[in-house]
Amino acid sequence: MPLKMNRNVFLTCAVTGAGATQDRSRLVPRSPKEIADSAIAAAKAGAAVVHCHVRDPETGVPVRNVEYYREVTDRIRSADVDVVLNLTAGLGGDMTFGPVEDPLALDQAGTDMAGATERLAHIRECLPEICTLDCGSMNFGDGDYVMTNTPSMLRATGRMMTELGVKPEIEAFDTGHLWFAEQLVQEGVLEDPALVQLCMGIPWGAPNDLNTFMAMVNNVPAGWTWSAFSLGRDQMPYVAAAALAGGNVRVGLEDNLWLEKGVLATNAQLVERAVTALETLGASVIGPAEVRAKLGLVKQAPGSRSA
Repeated sequence: MPLKMNRNVFLTCAVTGAGATQDRSRLVPRSPKEIADSAIAAAKAGAAVVHCHVRDPETGVPVRNVEYYREVTDRIRSADVDVVLNLTAGLGGDMTFGPVEDPLALDQAGTDMAGATERLAHIRECLPEICTLDCGSMNFGDGDYVMTNTPSMLRATGRMMTELGVKPEIEAFDTGHLWFAEQLVQEGVLEDPALVQLCMGIPWGAPNDLNTFMAMVNNVPAGWTWSAFSLGRDQMPYVAAAALAGGNVRVGLEDNLWLEKGVLATNAQLVERAVTALETLGASVIGPAEVRAKLGLVKQAPGSRSA
């Protein structure tokens, strides 16, 4: 398809993620207060959306703790800056297999399998405007960890998100994930038009070369809204690539720890650099109110809870 640059771009900041980055940078936020403060700083720097995981405040290990999510949510909603809140719903489908001759001797430390209702407990409690839906299973890296999202689980969690009035952000790690997302829309599990995040360069999903990226872009159904990101030193080039290909962008410490070689970044610094890159290309960076209008989102008041 012909390229048509997006000149009204919204920027998502992925604040901390679920990767084992807590000991690689002192700037990766751990506690609910640190995560919220970093998200608020990113919003002030120009992020219209903040995507949040939570971590154990002592160890930095990612967790599914509803009270931590509640604290992060309340702090962000009570801040002196507006921002769209996007919470992960990706944890609870983590399976680490045992040795190749005994794969069902699961590694309990790396395995976290939860039912659909439990996986969405914090979404039901906090009612963010957006939550993520990892739209398929995938080998992650070279170990024995598999991100597990079966069709039945995706139908169940997708339907719950829709019923809660929370917009699913489809996380697509390969073209098959987009194929199944379209199926979910056809079945009425997800509403049309859908929201998609193209996740590039994560082993072993879609590699981050531009030919594969454009194959992903070309598989996003017409009328859907999409963003894209890549990892490490490719994070900023993908700010330009996504906007030039007609999409929106994501940056943040979930995907990249560095501002430049040898210089650790904060989330706000990564957002500032992305804003500069987009404006240099001739794009405008839109704010949270425009994102809500574009995606049909409803802002929740501080302290909002599911009935």
